[in-house]
Parts: sequence; structure tokens; C-alpha cells
Amino acid sequence: MNKNNQVRFGVIGTNWITEAFIRAASEIPEFKLTAVYSRTKKKGKEFAEKYNQVQVFTEVSEMAKSSDVDAVYIASPNSFHSDQGCLVMEQSKHVICEKPMASNVHEMKKLIESAQKNNVVLMEGIKSTHQPNFQIIIDHLHKVGTVRRYFSSYCQYSSRYDAYKEGVILNAFDPAFSNGSLMDIGIYGIYPAIVLFGEPNQVSATGVMLTSGVDGQGSLLLKYNELECVIMHSKIANSFIPSEIQGEKGSMIINNIHDPKNILIRFNDGTEEQIQVPQEQLAMYYEAAEFIRLIKTGESESSINSHKSSLITAKVMEEARKQVGVRFPADHQS
Repeated sequence: MNKNNQVRFGVIGTNWITEAFIRAASEIPEFKLTAVYSRTKKKGKEFAEKYNQVQVFTEVSEMAKSSDVDAVYIASPNSFHSDQGCLVMEQSKHVICEKPMASNVHEMKKLIESAQKNNVVLMEGIKSTHQPNFQIIIDHLHKVGTVRRYFSSYCQYSSRYDAYKEGVILNAFDPAFSNGSLMDIGIYGIYPAIVLFGEPNQVSATGVMLTSGVDGQGSLLLKYNELECVIMHSKIANSFIPSEIQGEKGSMIINNIHDPKNILIRFNDGTEEQIQVPQEQLAMYYEAAEFIRLIKTGESESSINSHKSSLITAKVMEEARKQVGVRFPADHQS
């Protein structure tokens, strides 16, 4: 950290999600952007021009060695996350990595082992589980009684699907980049279920395979001793129904599992309780604030987006992919 007690960030990726992270994190006084990595100097400079005094790197290893960088936000294609994350952590830099943090279980274990070996913070960038209303879900869950079913629906027609149908396979539908509906969209329903209920006893999955070799949509059933989690996801169709946690005393209705802002408990006796709190900051502010807090307090990992939650989620997604038939080049490498 610099003399102003700021955490100096480098970013990997020059896309819209990186800009969203920087915009949100810039509201935190301890955040300072000092470096950007891009494969080309031209694109890196174009990106860096939007910000003050930002160095541009075209080699991740050089940025990782920089004395002006304390932590790195990774938003490259999924297939690069593991190698880039380990490379950065080997230089004692903290890492917050966009979801999914790894292509498979093998890569996730490598990342966690590297974080522990190098004594740095590693956190998966799932924004929803750090937003204020996810904590509201945790705090009020007891009100619905014994939970019997968790249902999540996140189906969003991809802006890149039209190009796909015209024969142009962009990253979102390319298995070389460890992509597809489960990895991009399904994780938003899976990760909260793991945080709330832990590791399931059994995973059942179905999906619609696209000719490129990734899934366009699918469904999962996670079975526990006393409840089941039903998770629907899609990049080739929209859905407008809310998610729900059903208990023996009532149901908690969540407007969007990936961006919870409106939460209603409807009890069996017909009464209702609106329990959400206002979200005053941008969605990605809260994960950035948690990551910076962990660095400054010397904690090794988040209690919400923990190594354990990320590893279990990776296990669930890998098993689901096996059942659906999605295989990535990264799987062969492991």
C-alpha cells in the first residue's frame, strides 16, 4: 500500500466489466488504480487515457512485478483466470477474479493453494453475495421456517447470440474460453445456494448444447438432506420470474438472484413482510469494499465468497458440465 494507505490496483482486461469495477471501486477512498494490462499497447493506452497516471503493461508478469501494484482485478476470458491469478499471486499480489474464477476444480485448487502459499487474499468476484440485500436474506431466512426448496431463475438472452446464429462465434459461446450459459449465468444461482446451504449430496443437470460445444441454457437440481435447489439459467431465452426460497412457514421472494434489490416474505397465514434495504452504491462497490477490507485487516479470505464456497461451486459446475456434455480445452490440460 502507498503512503496514503491506499490499495493500488492493476486490472487485467479492458472491457465493460472492468470499467464497471473501476467506477464502483473508485467510490472507496482506499482504492487507487495504477496499472492496466492489455495484449496490445494501443488498446491499453486507449483504456488508460480515461484514468489518471495509469501505467500500461502488455505482459502480465511485468505488471505482477511492479512495485506500484498491491492487488489485481482479473476480468480476462475465463480460461485465462487460473494462470494469470497464480502468476500474480506468486509476486505477492492480492487477487479478486471475476466469476467463474476457474474453468474447473483442478484450476480452482491451484488458485487456492497459490493464495495460501503466498499469504495473499484471493476472492471470487460474485457481486450479488456481497450486496446489502444478500445479508438481509441470511438474516431473515429463519422466518420462513425449515427451508424445503430454493429456486433461482436467471435467463438472459445474450446480445451475442444473434451473431452466433449468423455463424460468428464470439467469446461468450466459445469453449476455448471456458464459456457458456452455466459458467456465465448459472453460477449466479449456484453460488448463493452454496453460501446458504453448503455442499449438496447430489447434482443432477440437463442442458441445451450448441454446435460450438457450449451450453445455451440448462437446469440443475441440487439435492440435500432436507431441501432441494432448482436452478434455471439461459443465454438464449429471457425469463422474468423471480427467485424464491420456500420454507414451511412461508416463502421469501427475491426479484433477481443476481442483483437482489426487492425481497418479500409471504407467510402461510397470508401476511407479508417487505425486508429489503436500499442499495445506495453501485452493485460492484460491495465486493470491492470487502476485498480491500480483507487486505487492510490482514484476513486471508472472505467469509461469504470464501475459498470453500468457490471450490464447492466449481465442483457443482464441473459435475453439471459432465452430465450435459460440455468439455473445455482447459479440462484436457488438467
